[in-house]
Amino acid sequence: MACLLADSVGRRTVIKLGPGTGGEVSVTANAAEGGVGGGPTILRMLLGAHLRRYDSASGSVTGTSFAVWAPNARAVSVIGDFNGWNAEVHPLAPRPDQSGVWTGFIAGVSSSAFYKYRITTDSGGSIEKADPFALSAELPPATASRAWALDYEWGDGEWMTTRGARNALDAPMAVYEVHAGSWRRKDNTFLGYRELAHALADYIEKTGFTHVELMPLTEHPFYGSWGYQTTGYFAPTARYGTPQDFMYLVDHLHQRGIGVILDWVPSHFPDDAHGLARFDGTHLYEHADPKQGYHPEWNSSIFNYGRHEVRAFLLSSALFWLEKYHVDGLRVDAVASMLYLDYARKEGEWIPNRHGGKENLEAIQFLRALNEAVYRDHPDAFTVAEESTAWPMVSRPVTWGGLGFGYKWNMGWMHDTLDYIGKDPIHRKHHHGQILFGLHYAFSENFILPLSHDEVVHGKRSIFGRMPGDPWQRFANLRAYYAFMYGHPGKKLLFMGNEIAQEQEWSHERSLDWHLLERARNAGIQALVRDLNRLYRSLPALHELDCEDAGFEWVVSNDADHSVFAWMRQGKEPRSRCLVVVNFTPQVHTDYRIKVPFVGTWREVLNTDAAVYGGSGVGNGGSVNTLNKGPIPEVSLVIPPLAAIFLVPEV
Repeated sequence: MACLLADSVGRRTVIKLGPGTGGEVSVTANAAEGGVGGGPTILRMLLGAHLRRYDSASGSVTGTSFAVWAPNARAVSVIGDFNGWNAEVHPLAPRPDQSGVWTGFIAGVSSSAFYKYRITTDSGGSIEKADPFALSAELPPATASRAWALDYEWGDGEWMTTRGARNALDAPMAVYEVHAGSWRRKDNTFLGYRELAHALADYIEKTGFTHVELMPLTEHPFYGSWGYQTTGYFAPTARYGTPQDFMYLVDHLHQRGIGVILDWVPSHFPDDAHGLARFDGTHLYEHADPKQGYHPEWNSSIFNYGRHEVRAFLLSSALFWLEKYHVDGLRVDAVASMLYLDYARKEGEWIPNRHGGKENLEAIQFLRALNEAVYRDHPDAFTVAEESTAWPMVSRPVTWGGLGFGYKWNMGWMHDTLDYIGKDPIHRKHHHGQILFGLHYAFSENFILPLSHDEVVHGKRSIFGRMPGDPWQRFANLRAYYAFMYGHPGKKLLFMGNEIAQEQEWSHERSLDWHLLERARNAGIQALVRDLNRLYRSLPALHELDCEDAGFEWVVSNDADHSVFAWMRQGKEPRSRCLVVVNFTPQVHTDYRIKVPFVGTWREVLNTDAAVYGGSGVGNGGSVNTLNKGPIPEVSLVIPPLAAIFLVPEV
């Protein structure tokens, strides 16, 4: 059997669901969707619910075709608001090809109809399930699926034809991570997708980020899971509007020049009664053995990646968001939990692979297939792995033996630097290596430096809350840390609220504390992030070679006593340089000599101690000239307290 999760219009995604199942299934019809008509057309069967018009000599009939994979069911019926939720009215028939797919067409069922599948299990019991392939869902906590057509007139053509360059490794990427339900609220109610589109685009333009990363918007029953316990792998959550409303959000951001990354969760799924778990009364999507199929850390089920149909389901979902919703990138959650059979398990709680090892060979195969499919069908899009271990070659091509992701979150950098910056400056000289260590592996992967939602919850405090010292020093530490991050090789990611020095931990139940911007120091942090984004985007030296060692050179790495670091960033052109100097102590350093490659004037293009950011105003008066001493030019700098400065050569 094969399934297609695009319409007959546009690119078809045909996934084989296993050998020996009788080939592709086709029906002859006129499609009501996408403007196709004028004669019969061959459509591959679409799993899920799809609006149809069937023509014959006697006229046409409109309705909805249903198809669901339930190979171990005795019987399957469609129940919904159109038949009084009566399982006797609309039974489905098993396909004769023994594919395990049940199908049927119900005349008169139109867009927005509510439905579920009533499944009679092999043991004779009865269960009700939402459609795994539903395009829309009922507003939680209700759990029905909805028939829906994905018609939409896109206006982002310019973005789509140019996004390959915007998403490339040599392009600037400064990501703003957003939880849609708590970024901003109106009278403590959610903003809808369309409201969010305009408010978010305005804010991103103001603050200078290049991309928005949306925490999972795939339908999820429990709001407090932040979307990471997904049940609707093809449906945007109804909490914020319709599928077309979500399309509008992506479309509007694109028209404003902003990329969109969607968090996507193929690592596990919840065991809610209406969801994927024991879908037809058997372990269909998950492993039957809890040592393989149960996730002890998240109390959820683990996909059986060794099953053709499960891989097809997940691959189709990934490609669906890129195709139908024009998403630019997928950030794949919890990759480490997929790679290791013993993840979050004690000895005796997991089953080794066929070689006796702990690597999940089927998950590795799936991840490689995922990335090959994405880059084959959407070479101008990208994937990102949240992978927290030292697994090699995560962001290297499959043909090299890698997993094939475009980027990997640099979790090691995040942990080391947050630990360092949280220490009193007097102790930092003893932990100098925490800053240096990340550069030993900084180019082993295509890294994104993440200060994500995970770092501002569960008692970890906010990023600002980790800063030591009196109030002035805390803000100065934060400014220096953000500048250190933007000067460091790698793409950037800040979770919402980090850019305004949010004091409380993030809570999904309330809006960010936007009132903090009434305070000059908080407004100064936001202004600094804006200027860091603009500088990062405008200076090729800060982004063109983000992922290559040729773009970085230590200038000062051994001054532990003063906790000073200096390095040179370089772009593709020889004079494309930026000198970054960071002082992680509250002492001002004068006549600090640093060697530079070019004679002449070096402009101070950013100083985190500037008064406009809430600093003390110590600096170099806008520029310095090289000294006429020695065979290698050098500059004499004033390095402000708990601050970073960026200098570039005059052209």
